[in-house]
Amino acid sequence: MQQQGGGDASQRIARISAHLNPHKPQMEGRCNLETANCRAKGGAPGFKVAILGAAGGIGQPLSLLMKMNPLVSVLHLYDVANTPGVTSDISHMDTSAVVRGFLGPQQLENALTGMDLVIIPAGVPRKPGMTRDDLFNINAGIVKTLCEGISKSCPKAIVNIISNPVNSTVPIAAEVFKKSGTYDPRRLLGVTMLDVVRANTFVAEVLGLDPREVDVPVVGGHAGVTILPLLSQMKPPCSFTSEETSYLTSRIQNGGTEVVEAKAGAGSATLSMAYAAVKFADACLRGLRGDADVIKCAFVPSVVTELPFFASKVRLGRNGIEEIYPLGLLNEFERVGLEMAKKELAGSIEKGISFAMK
Repeated sequence: MQQQGGGDASQRIARISAHLNPHKPQMEGRCNLETANCRAKGGAPGFKVAILGAAGGIGQPLSLLMKMNPLVSVLHLYDVANTPGVTSDISHMDTSAVVRGFLGPQQLENALTGMDLVIIPAGVPRKPGMTRDDLFNINAGIVKTLCEGISKSCPKAIVNIISNPVNSTVPIAAEVFKKSGTYDPRRLLGVTMLDVVRANTFVAEVLGLDPREVDVPVVGGHAGVTILPLLSQMKPPCSFTSEETSYLTSRIQNGGTEVVEAKAGAGSATLSMAYAAVKFADACLRGLRGDADVIKCAFVPSVVTELPFFASKVRLGRNGIEEIYPLGLLNEFERVGLEMAKKELAGSIEKGISFAMK
């Protein structure tokens, strides 16, 4: 009896160890458990989610919050450095998602295989004096490489792109998927949720409301003047003076710069971005589950305007984007803003397409 108990203990230890180090052989013989057979005791059914860039400034809080999401059954954390520590830390949380870590390009395929949702916050952050375009050369290459991995390992996954500049990285991803023959415009979404989160917060401050009761659609893109909050369509309905409209629009457009300057060289918006990304990821998972009326704003392949990509309200479902909504009635301020946004967006989109086609 004692010998049997020791064997059971060894198996339990091996199972736990296989969770934390899925690519390393743990013990000889029957205790060497394969990753595929290694499931968390009590793990809930749900979706498999990968975070690419999980050890970064956005990636760490994003990983933490996704571990807390009850819709996630398996959470894969990938980065080129520091993933083991982040994985070990987050795996100790007593929520049902199984956490596995993957380190370096040689493990990218394993990180992505079988995933339902892939979230990409990978890249370098913006620093004071830096525009989103300054990030382009580094982050564009990172996104291209990661999307090549997705096209090989999980071409049916929903892809949420956070890496800036989103106005260019989403077109890059589209071109990579087209080249590999795996492109599905319904499954590619640029995350602009932080613009909505900021709009809701800043408008609520002016009106003296709970931000959770405010919903401001934000269309266009995800940088500067391409960010266009439609205050005329907010809920609950409210009218603003021209001065209030101008102030709120400017603050929403420059929210990222506000954080960069406040951090004085120590980084950009990471915590609020992670929060917004998780709100959007949760909406994607609820759509995959089949929930009705899951509607969020995102930067997506679109025919809403003459541009091939544009941020607007989309309805999410089992196939990703089920419906893209028109812009609706705009006031004069918004119509002028829309033309400015489109002009700026056109150049950013072309920049991304050109990079991908090199």
